[in-house]
Amino acid sequence: MAEPLQKIIASRYAGRNVPIALVLPDGGRVPLSDSPEIEIRARTWGGLKALASPEMGVLARAYVRNDIDFSGSARRILGVAESLVGDIAHGRDPLVARWRLWKHQRRPNRANIQHHYDVSDAFYRLWLDERMVYSCAYFERDDAALGEAQLAKLDHICRKLRLAPGERFLDIGCGWGALVLHAAEAWGVRATGITLSRNQYEHVKAQIAARGLESRVEVRLQDYLDLPEDERYDKIASVGMFEHVGVARFARYFGKIWRVLAPGGFVLNHGITHNALHGQSLGSGIGDFVEEYVFPGGELTHVHRVIEGMAAAGLEVVDAEALREHYARTLWKWTEGLEANAEAARREASEERYRVWRIYLAGSAHAFDRGWLSLWQLLAGKPLPDGRLPHPLTRRYMYPESRGRGSGFSNRVGCQAWKG
Repeated sequence: MAEPLQKIIASRYAGRNVPIALVLPDGGRVPLSDSPEIEIRARTWGGLKALASPEMGVLARAYVRNDIDFSGSARRILGVAESLVGDIAHGRDPLVARWRLWKHQRRPNRANIQHHYDVSDAFYRLWLDERMVYSCAYFERDDAALGEAQLAKLDHICRKLRLAPGERFLDIGCGWGALVLHAAEAWGVRATGITLSRNQYEHVKAQIAARGLESRVEVRLQDYLDLPEDERYDKIASVGMFEHVGVARFARYFGKIWRVLAPGGFVLNHGITHNALHGQSLGSGIGDFVEEYVFPGGELTHVHRVIEGMAAAGLEVVDAEALREHYARTLWKWTEGLEANAEAARREASEERYRVWRIYLAGSAHAFDRGWLSLWQLLAGKPLPDGRLPHPLTRRYMYPESRGRGSGFSNRVGCQAWKG
């Protein structure tokens, strides 16, 4: 079996001048260019088979299973992997798409969330910033550090929502609590965060107690569908959560937001979308790999369907901002942080878990770099009974340099003064 596979590989990659040397299970070395920069090692004949007929998802699985390995950084290997695979189309066979939708609807959200997030907080601390923000950062400067960019993102959200002292603020899928804690401390709101992750819930509870915020911040282990509808919020954020919802559930999701949002209130929905208009999954087996190993039950769609879902629920979209390049940069920083702490990550979460996250983070960064995926912040409001939706006529209020120019709305500086 080995010799035919080696011939297939030699034939497949002949003349491509890919800067890779393939190291075979028997120790043989097949350079694919005159100056190879990277070694891809086929540790087993299964790994050699994956290289003989590669898809991105197949190669990712082979790496996770240690059938193949590579030298250098994940960023560099992703940069040349496409030349091995060829075109990466978007879309999915309709029968497979319906099967995934059925599975998504059958599996409880709680199980999907816990699979992804309840690894160990120590594992995430190795590569997230000090606030444990697990969503796209906002780079106001090219040389901004990750923690600085994450703080800028928190403030960007708070400014867009025009948070004001005393308002009731809800964070759906609050993660490790960075947004609710910051909104309460720096913007003076009364914040509620909900999550389905037990690890995140316990972390936020401890942070609330440590900061003395019991009277202004609450965290619940709760599904958004179970939010009491007699509780109304002035402002709502959902950051990096709606990817778990599924297109078929948009009516329930946005409908619930509309019912718990006070008239005249605003919601910011921050999430990943496809850039292909009718894409249901990334091609070359990437979507199937992510479904199996990382995000069971996750589903992405084009931004127009998200806006359609918000409008169908009665929410009026007033602002849309694409942060694709920001998320590519965030993901590369996460990848580099994980690689820099590789041994600690292996000890904390296992060799396989380290490999899953390394290839997932790097692959996601590559997808945002290539424009296959995007990240949108959609700001929408619930109109008053007479149809009005009071909000600024320009976007100046969203940016730090515009604060204090007579906009009439509170800002972080004002809220800090209010705190005393």
